[in-house]
Amino acid sequence: MKKALSFLIAAILPFFLLMSAIRILFNPFYLQIEYRAPNFPPDPYGFTTAERLQWGTISIQYITHGEPLSFLADQRLPTGQPLYNERELSHMLDVQIVFLGMVTAWWIVLAVLVALGLLAWRTHALESYIQGLVSGGWATLGLIAAILLAVVISFRELFTLFHQLFFTGNSWLFEYSDSLIRLFPLRLWQDAFILVGVISAIGGLICILGGRALLHRWAR
Repeated sequence: MKKALSFLIAAILPFFLLMSAIRILFNPFYLQIEYRAPNFPPDPYGFTTAERLQWGTISIQYITHGEPLSFLADQRLPTGQPLYNERELSHMLDVQIVFLGMVTAWWIVLAVLVALGLLAWRTHALESYIQGLVSGGWATLGLIAAILLAVVISFRELFTLFHQLFFTGNSWLFEYSDSLIRLFPLRLWQDAFILVGVISAIGGLICILGGRALLHRWAR
């Protein structure tokens, strides 16, 4: 049972850390960092940084707060045109569904980790639980290394694969003049993948170093 407990913790921890990092970045503060970065590409169709922050923040709010699609459909540019066309709105709905599903999965995994921790405490298997965290930390580093290598080799192919896994057909392909591409260009997503990797790796290192310190202390 102790080996099974340790294996289960090691198996689910990388996904918990990865989803935690994604949740952290799905916030307006990430847009402020990106849009104000020195080398971030300007919008060739005229959005200012302030406008990008305004519309980008509204878009993030729609996704993370579970707002109805009408929340986005009612947004109008200064010209009176809708912020998003029908194709973009359809994709934003898909993104919201995927994100909220991920959040639900995150809570479930968190509950499982806590429940297994309580079980380990009640059955005097905390050492196996901690060893699972250490192994999971190493597994996280391996997963993140593979993702970052893919980012370096060909981010476009990785980005395409990601959308093919989570979205149907070519519903995620848009014109460069569409608001979604103007607000969330490829550079923003490339940086997001890197930051998710860094944040997840830090979480993995904390599990490794903290877990090893506890195991060493118990062994004394």
